[in-house]
Amino acid sequence: MVMRRLLGYLKPHRKALILAFVALLTATAADLAGPILIKVFIDNHLVPRDFHWPIIVGLAATYLLLHLASVGINYFQLLTFHKIAQWVIRQLRIDVFTKVQHLGLAFFDKTPGGSLVSRITNDTEAVKELFISVLSTFVQNFVMILGIFVGMFILDVRLALFCLVLMPVILLIMQAYRRFSAKAYRLSREKLSQLNARLNESIQGMSIIQAFRQEERMRREFGRVNQGRYEAMMKIVKINGLLVRPAMDFLYVVAIMIVISFFGVQSFSRVVEIGTLYAFLNYLDRLFEPINQIMFRLSQMQQAVVSAERVFELMDQRLLAPTQEGEGDPVIREGRIEFRNVSFSYDGKTDVLKNISFTAHPGQTVALVGHTGSGKTTISNLLLRFYPVERGEILIDGVPLKRYSDRELRSKVGLVLQDAFLFVGDVKSNIRLHNPDITDEEVVEAAKFVQADSFIRRLPRGYDEPVGERGATFSSGQRQLLSFARTMALNPKILVLDEATASVDTETEEAIQEALARMRRGRTTIAIAHRLSTIQDADLILVLHRGEIVERGTHQELLNKKGLYHKMYLLQQGQGEGEAG
Repeated sequence: MVMRRLLGYLKPHRKALILAFVALLTATAADLAGPILIKVFIDNHLVPRDFHWPIIVGLAATYLLLHLASVGINYFQLLTFHKIAQWVIRQLRIDVFTKVQHLGLAFFDKTPGGSLVSRITNDTEAVKELFISVLSTFVQNFVMILGIFVGMFILDVRLALFCLVLMPVILLIMQAYRRFSAKAYRLSREKLSQLNARLNESIQGMSIIQAFRQEERMRREFGRVNQGRYEAMMKIVKINGLLVRPAMDFLYVVAIMIVISFFGVQSFSRVVEIGTLYAFLNYLDRLFEPINQIMFRLSQMQQAVVSAERVFELMDQRLLAPTQEGEGDPVIREGRIEFRNVSFSYDGKTDVLKNISFTAHPGQTVALVGHTGSGKTTISNLLLRFYPVERGEILIDGVPLKRYSDRELRSKVGLVLQDAFLFVGDVKSNIRLHNPDITDEEVVEAAKFVQADSFIRRLPRGYDEPVGERGATFSSGQRQLLSFARTMALNPKILVLDEATASVDTETEEAIQEALARMRRGRTTIAIAHRLSTIQDADLILVLHRGEIVERGTHQELLNKKGLYHKMYLLQQGQGEGEAG
């Protein structure tokens, strides 16, 4: 099944493959003609001392030309096979990456990032060896073996039949190797994936590791995973050491002994043709060389098959991001949001949202507050259709959320997260996100709107200032301002602000709050907040506790109720007084 899927990638290259196979057959025939020519020279000219120079020069010239032709044609076919293999891997990586882009957040919640990187890079690179081994080495060596047996039968039928009897023994050794090595290689790839995941986690969390003096613990954990990889690789080394070279070398020695004994016995009854003996020993040596190469490549092929299984396992993932359902392409014109009895569970067992119902009208700001784990971010995730709604219904402008296309939903709903993410590139591309519909003027206008223009222009290259990985050279406040500008450049109907001001200082927060007030005009805004001071002017505040809305109302109404919101407010006010004192 895996091989069939991989070979499907070869269909666009059928003509090139046929040409490469023809070249392979031609090169093999030219190469195998050499021992026959030398046999003719020894038996017909050297032994009887019949030095007919025109014929000898002709044999030498033919031998030389055949060798040169074999080298040239082999180079062509090898180049063709490698070119096809590289193209296949390039296409396979694109297919895997495209698949990953369409997976839902539920998949990423339970899959380590390092494991994904390992599959997209290391495993696809190993698959490349499969194509090179199968298309080039295996085919070439099988053709070589077939040609050698043809030459052997021409020289001596009885000895050729004996050598042919060895083939079932060789096939049994290959089958045993495949059976024992498959499990070992699968374990090895899993350990490598775990190693990458652990390394990725360590790099991402280096500041925490150093701040909490966790270096020694991380070293031990990495060492444990690394030891597992070492043990898995040693199993492979032992299998290779027993079944690959030693077994083949033993059969080769046995075959040499039989051939020499056969010619030795024949010498008692008739004259032995030295040229025939040379040619047969030459073919015998050549016979075990491709067999050894096949056995050596068999280990790489087994490793590549395991890698291909892991790649296709990823490509067959069914945890896709929710997509449009139903006919038609409705358009979000106003941005009215309605949740109707929405319940949701990440694991299918425990509900993190229970019967959530509320309505947010255009121009209104609905704030979600509550302790950590109360379900605030889950509501925004469902609104953005990162997860499918399991029970209940979400509507925008009276139309079920699932009926909107991804393009329509993403272009009309703007998202600002607490941890602003910047891509490698420049400031301008991070605001525009390579959207050709957003002009340079609109980029600048969006930056001015959120008061990011002033700090951008102070940068050495302004809007063309390079941005490194995750925007590490910018402060958290600057990154947040850029994410605000990114959202405003989109000009959405709906704003989702997930702790949008939590990472900025008080002075920057005041500037952003002014920008937010303008951003919210005429737009439906869902604001998730930890600091209650940032949402006091919200039209509706929903207080969540363990996935349920336990209170709702304006800031003053909730204070008058003396409930959970009142307690949270007093707690934060008390902290503020403590800090002031």
